[in-house]
Amino acid sequence: MKKTKQIFAVTGVVILVGMYLITLVLALIDNPHTFDLFKISIGLTILIPVLLWVYLAMYRYMQNRRQSNQDASNSKEP
Repeated sequence: MKKTKQIFAVTGVVILVGMYLITLVLALIDNPHTFDLFKISIGLTILIPVLLWVYLAMYRYMQNRRQSNQDASNSKEP
């Protein structure tokens, strides 16, 4: 579980930093869509960590559920 969390944390950081760099580069070259990309960057700054948290919560729930099912099936065997 710890390794999975680390992988998702690094992935989230890479996505966010890449998104900011793209917005910065487009702002420096005076792209007409820079403000739209900036708004998207702000929205994704909130959305990406929330989605990662939801995924990890679901993963933890499924792991606990799988373990409780295995424990229940092992206790039924003679």
